[in-house]
This record gives sequence, C-alpha cells and structure tokens, in this order.
Amino acid sequence: MTNELKQTYCGFVAIIGRPNVGKSTLLNHLIGEKVSITSRKAQTTRHKIYGIKTHATVQIIYCDTPGLHQKTKHKINEFMVSQALQAIKSVDVVLWLLDANQWHAEDDYILAKLTQSKLPLIIALNKIDTIKDKTALLPKLESLKQKLDQANLDVPHILLISAKNQQGTAELEDIITKAMPASPFLYAKQQITDKSKRFQASEIIREKLMRHLGQEVPHTLTVEIQTFKQEKNILHIHAIIWVERKGQKVIIIGKNGEKLKQLGRLARLDLENQFNQKIYLNLWVKIKSGWTDDIRALTSLGYHSDDDAAV
Repeated sequence: MTNELKQTYCGFVAIIGRPNVGKSTLLNHLIGEKVSITSRKAQTTRHKIYGIKTHATVQIIYCDTPGLHQKTKHKINEFMVSQALQAIKSVDVVLWLLDANQWHAEDDYILAKLTQSKLPLIIALNKIDTIKDKTALLPKLESLKQKLDQANLDVPHILLISAKNQQGTAELEDIITKAMPASPFLYAKQQITDKSKRFQASEIIREKLMRHLGQEVPHTLTVEIQTFKQEKNILHIHAIIWVERKGQKVIIIGKNGEKLKQLGRLARLDLENQFNQKIYLNLWVKIKSGWTDDIRALTSLGYHSDDDAAV
C-alpha cells in the first residue's frame, strides 16, 4: 500500500500600508505569536520581517514591512521605504492595510505604487473597532472603490477588520489561504519567523524604548547586540543602545540610572517570556552622532537588505 503525497501550497504575502496603521499587530495575530514588535509610535518596524504560518497543507509567509511614506528626511527613512517597496516586487499577494477612519496623503502614494505593480491585491480597512457608527463606513468604502476604479485596479476582496480585536481576520486568512500557489513548503512546519533570536532580542529591547520614551528619542536610537551567549541555564545578552546626541543619552539613562533600569527590567521580562528561559541582560547607552543619515553607520548597525545576518 503506497502513501499518496498531498499537494502543498506555499506563498508570500506582503503586508503594506502607511506608518502606524497596524501591520505588525495584524501579523502577530495571524501567526498567533509575537513575531514583530509594536508600539503606538509610527515607524516602529524598520526591517522586512517574515512571519510563517503553517497549517495542514498550506504555508503562508507573511512579510511585515516598514510603513510607506514619502518624506524621507534621513538615510534610515530611505532604507525603510526601500524595504517595503522590495517586498511588493517579490510576493504572490499584496495585503494593503488602510485605516478605516481616514484616507491619508500617504495612501495616495501607495495607491500609485500598487498601480505600477499589477500584483494580486487584497485590501483590509483596519481599526473598525474605533468607529462606533458603522454606517459611517459606507461612504468610506464607496470613496475607496472610486479611487480604485480611477487607478484601474481590480480588487475582488475589500474587508473590514480590527487587528486589535481580531474582527474579520479569520475571513481574511481564509481568502489569503485560497490564494496560495501550489508549491513545496519553504520553511520547517514549526518555524514562525525567518529572524534569528539575536535579531529578536534587539527588537524586543527597542520595543521597550519605543513604548516608554517620548516622541523624538525613539526615532534616533537603535539597538546593537554585542554578546548573545548561553552559559549553563542562563542566556547572557549585552546590548548597546545607540543615540545621536548627549541629551538623548541622558533621557534614556534617567536620574541615577533609574530609567535605564526600568527599561532593562521590562525588556528582560519580555525576553524571558519570548525565549522561555532565564536571561541576564546588560545595557549600555552610547553616542554615534548622525548615524541615521550615515550609510556606513547604518550598514554596520544592520540596516541593509540582508539585515538579519549583520545584527
């Protein structure tokens, strides 16, 4: 008696949208685990991050991308936009996430890019949980359809979702699943991301900085892992928080070092939960003037196309 091999399906889905529209939150809910860091601040995601969902005979490789925006004041902004645009070129499906509350100027920019791509497109209007009067969505949907018609874009699926509350996400996943092409799996069934633990550690530390510092400082800092070493039952992580100016360093450290201790404690707890083991975390804050606009500095800090290898 022979075992008949079942046909498998596997493909890439780029989740794109303007900054702070909920792409990373959606990815984490679709995967069922924390793959991408989140915060309320725009441009939290800086790299393409793959989240891998495997069930039965289907493997979906979601690609979380930095928010697409036109104003690229610094080289790091150019890097983030290039990461998102690269993702659009090399996927099977594009999932465009929009804010159900309002159409933004950045959405016009994205619409123009999508018109050029000609890739299969799914649109999801996110954050419907923030809209009390759901009838207000009808004119928004009509306006969106008019824009798509003017751009000559055929979009068979436009969904209303809440990534935060997982409203409409099951239907969204079902549509994406049916769009996957016949293909062998590209990743092991148990794998949920393409990123290393070392990369994940740097991102978790940066998430705590993004969430617990003011508006300006998080956008001019990055985290570099210096040591990532297992010793007996403890994982030792030593990391440098790079900033551009002395004043930013002072803010992060805080009075008598209390702010840095608080941030370190929050990061350590999250790391222990993520890696399911005891963590020893040591953080330093150092100054690298103008790193966000210096190509060599960006490359040395892991901001290039093969970002995971250098972090």
